[in-house]
Amino acid sequence: MKEDRSLTPKEVAGILKIAKNTVYELVKRGELPAYRVGRKIRIELNDVLAYKQQGKRSGFFPAPGPSRELPPVERMAGHVVVCGQDVLLDILARHLEKYPGGKRVFRYHVGSFAGLTALYHGQAHMAAIHLWDGDSGKYNVPFVRHMLPGVPAVIIHLACRMQGFYVAEGNPHHINHWRDLTKPGVRFINREKGCGTRVLLDEQLRLQGIDHKAINGYENEETSHLAVASTVARGEADAGLGNEKASLQVRGIDFVPMQKERYELVIKKEDLEKPEYRAVLDIVCSPLFKSELQGLGDYDLTETGTIVAET
Repeated sequence: MKEDRSLTPKEVAGILKIAKNTVYELVKRGELPAYRVGRKIRIELNDVLAYKQQGKRSGFFPAPGPSRELPPVERMAGHVVVCGQDVLLDILARHLEKYPGGKRVFRYHVGSFAGLTALYHGQAHMAAIHLWDGDSGKYNVPFVRHMLPGVPAVIIHLACRMQGFYVAEGNPHHINHWRDLTKPGVRFINREKGCGTRVLLDEQLRLQGIDHKAINGYENEETSHLAVASTVARGEADAGLGNEKASLQVRGIDFVPMQKERYELVIKKEDLEKPEYRAVLDIVCSPLFKSELQGLGDYDLTETGTIVAET
């Protein structure tokens, strides 16, 4: 590839492994130099490579811009906006609405990156995340520090969950390790970019030197654990990655455990003493909340309610 070549936003998205809309956001914010040829945007390969190298040095690429789907929290008066996809957030929302002086909750079902971005841009009050940094082996803290620059935050532990492969009953392709996804004939169904499950997969592939191009179906995406499990159950894929709970809800698949993950809630430190946030802390520490989660299974609640880090 010649280094003086100009690229389209779609080509840049492919190189950086991000959505094309994110490329436009980076150009708009001046983080990625670009120019116009007529009505078309073009970006020099050298600038893309420099941006990519900057991301490698810092550990992560800068967060994308605010979501157009959410208004600022000031316009959500009377509601607490909570980002995340796990069912335990629905239980938390129900408890918060019943709490004395509690507020109505708006659940924004997005992945971890989108949740942190919404929190950073003032479009959410809190975000639940499960982002694994392969270099440090730590969950969430490195990403919060990078994606909420200059914003002191508190990370509250919700639960530990098991991530693993969804496979057909009996595991006919013997998929037990990350490299098994590259076996001939194995069709994979992936999660969308920016969610914690996708980050886990990509970090494991990076650390183990596995080229994602060797995985048949790597580019095929679904946007929830249940959708991935259902795709495998229907025989449209042979393997997918997700949490154990979804495997218990879908018939016709087995679950191969791979990694225990930490699911945690991020709140801006300046908000922690406000009544609705204190209510959240009271709820997640309460025996009633923990008992309800215990009844669902697939949760390790040993540290639930603990403030694990301040950034």
